[in-house]
Amino acid sequence: MKIIDNAKLVEMFKGGYKNLKANKAYVDSLNVFPVPDGDTGSNMTLTMASAIKEIEAVTSDDRSDILTAYARGALRGARGNSGVILSQIVKGISTVLNDEVDINTKTLSKAFLNAREIAYNAVTKPKEGTVLTVIRYMAEQAPGIANKTSSVETFFEQIIKQGDIILQKTPDMLPVLKQAGVVDAGGRGLLYVVEGWLKALKGEEIPEEEATVSVEAPSLDAFGTSRDDANDYNNITFQYCTEFFVTHLKKHVTEEDIEKLREKLMTIGDCVIAIGDINFIKVHVHTNQPNKALYWALQLGELDKVKIENMMEQHREIMAKKEASKKKIGMIAVCAGEGLTAIFKDLKVDEIIEGGQTMNPSIEDITNAIDKVNAESVIILPNNSNIIMAAENAAQLVSDKKIFVVPTKEAPQGIKAAFAFDAELSAEENVSNMRDSFAEVKCGQVTTAVRNTSMDGFDISEGDIIGLDGKKIVAKGKTPEDVVKDVTKNLTDKFSEVITLYYGSDVKKEDAEALCEAIQDEYDDYDVILYYGGQPHYQYLLSVE
Repeated sequence: MKIIDNAKLVEMFKGGYKNLKANKAYVDSLNVFPVPDGDTGSNMTLTMASAIKEIEAVTSDDRSDILTAYARGALRGARGNSGVILSQIVKGISTVLNDEVDINTKTLSKAFLNAREIAYNAVTKPKEGTVLTVIRYMAEQAPGIANKTSSVETFFEQIIKQGDIILQKTPDMLPVLKQAGVVDAGGRGLLYVVEGWLKALKGEEIPEEEATVSVEAPSLDAFGTSRDDANDYNNITFQYCTEFFVTHLKKHVTEEDIEKLREKLMTIGDCVIAIGDINFIKVHVHTNQPNKALYWALQLGELDKVKIENMMEQHREIMAKKEASKKKIGMIAVCAGEGLTAIFKDLKVDEIIEGGQTMNPSIEDITNAIDKVNAESVIILPNNSNIIMAAENAAQLVSDKKIFVVPTKEAPQGIKAAFAFDAELSAEENVSNMRDSFAEVKCGQVTTAVRNTSMDGFDISEGDIIGLDGKKIVAKGKTPEDVVKDVTKNLTDKFSEVITLYYGSDVKKEDAEALCEAIQDEYDDYDVILYYGGQPHYQYLLSVE
């Protein structure tokens, strides 16, 4: 094949997603740290699932529409750092493929070069030994490969070969990879995508059952209409939401008459529902001519529960109330656990995005939360290093509000930052104060190892209880309580005054209280505070300040 047509292009993109999803668990298993947050494969797969969902919604076969949907879907669904970077690679490739007349090996070469450029520009401090290295090396090799072959299959075979060569060298670039004995998970995920492209071009089978795109159906009201569609007032065409029942149908009415009513309604509006049988019909339509809808229905029977609402007037009322109640500054926090959620709510955080170590929210999740906050400015607390980039990218997509990302890496830091918020100050002043507030907060975590490894001077076996200071393992033991004490000792110094524990969903309250008392006895000059966090996977989160 020398040129990829539009139909083959869609097959290629779908093949990339299918192949990545089929190998998602393996990419997750390449997690460097022996904690239950190996989600690179999941994040990248969900990112590509969003891209394919957008493509499947395209009704034309125009290449520009396909590529725009592919790039937009990847960005909206991007999760975690790996997903964000992958979305930028997709954007770089899509831009070039859209600009060129034919998609051949020379075009593909330009596309990889552009993907490298955009991916690197998306990261403030690019780190080699990651997926960035893999896309960079593949891009650098692409022109030479394109000059030697006009076969797109051969091009991809060679580009994959070069990608694998550099992937195997990533442990030499990042000592933490070598220590764990793995290659970079993001780089491996990218290669699975490109390998899927090649398989699709060759017509090779990719396990279909592993690659179903899950499209969540919008919630429906009593008449089966999508609330999202019904409330898109900015693009409204039909003003009156018309609903009613047709009862006591006339003897001559048949199922075919109900179908004819549905067809007539579709000529005067949208969001049409006409369902039922010869005894009862439920009708819903958005139209500018509700009189016609009622007239046609009367030919079949009697009307009951008629409701006609002016959606534009409803919208005006909603917007007036929203504008009257708009705040100067709102806050969003990301966390997992009902206890942590309650704490952030008590600190006047407006929206909580459920997520954290094991499930990073997508850019779309974050932008949706921003939309819900009725404020001129919004401050986001990511509370996880793997969510900061997604939050920053989400901020760039919002044009009607000023968005600020306070780069908290742990929930206790986010709590400290939220505590420093002052509604009387400007957003800029708050951001500065919030950044300063958590700068001295040291955080630790206690969890159960999910793999065997040797790291940071510890030989870790699956099932060991381990303690972390950021990403560094500082303790291991048989019980969470013993490990908490070791982590506390590692975090405290002569300047420390407060120790705070947040116990997780699997910890009994009495055990947490006993541990708190034991630590208070040992650190009698400190304030030791205990909260229920309810976080999954981590028995304890702790902070020292």
